Amino acid sequence: MNRNRRLVRRGTVAAFTTVAVAGLGPAGLTASGASAAAAPQTKEIASSVLGEDYRFTLTAVRSADDAYAATVRLQVYTYDGGVWTESDRATVGEADGWFWYPLTGKGGVCRFSTSAADPAPVDVSLLITPSIGCSGPEHFVVENGTIRA
Repeated sequence: MNRNRRLVRRGTVAAFTTVAVAGLGPAGLTASGASAAAAPQTKEIASSVLGEDYRFTLTAVRSADDAYAATVRLQVYTYDGGVWTESDRATVGEADGWFWYPLTGKGGVCRFSTSAADPAPVDVSLLITPSIGCSGPEHFVVENGTIRA
């Protein structure tokens, strides 16, 4: 067996293109006034629905400053007129205080407990890293659609 043999890729072409974005005005706004900046990447990592009382979601929001960091957002929705409407939101832990990949991977949510009791308790524990394990639980209470830490 020839151990010194080099792998050669034939027919591979690297192309670089420059794209001009037309229609951008001052401050990066398009002619319609919408922001040209991309929205941060988000991923819903857990949700819970309690009949027609409340719907809860945990969403990871990737940091704009650090590709490895994320913020976790707890949102509560109330059911009104046949549609779910967001009534409140809170940050779980510190902003950009979580790691994106462990959080959005398998087993990222260690505990997400909700209850239909009044006021509704919500407990959240998230994976810090596989080697460190889960965070301590954070406790929230939802009363009349409003989150209290």
